[in-house]
Amino acid sequence: MNLEKLIAENNGTVVDVRTPAEFMGGHVADSVNIPLNEIPYRVSELSNLKMPLILCCASGNRSGQAEMYLSSLGISCVNAGPWTNVNYYKSLVA
Repeated sequence: MNLEKLIAENNGTVVDVRTPAEFMGGHVADSVNIPLNEIPYRVSELSNLKMPLILCCASGNRSGQAEMYLSSLGISCVNAGPWTNVNYYKSLVA
């Protein structure tokens, strides 16, 4: 999946897997905060979001873990890396 195209066309849902404190310090507009440790307990909620899930965090590590887990369950998702990258791509279409 082409990340820039997904964001430019407003496809999917941006899911930030950082902690609530990190999220409050800055995040992508209209993103959903579901911390990595809560992902297994919120799969049904994630399944109801607009696909694909565009996963982000601080560096790409936690979103990569979330991507591996969710894709193993058949959920369409992509690791977008740092939330600042997603924010940058969104700024190009704003």
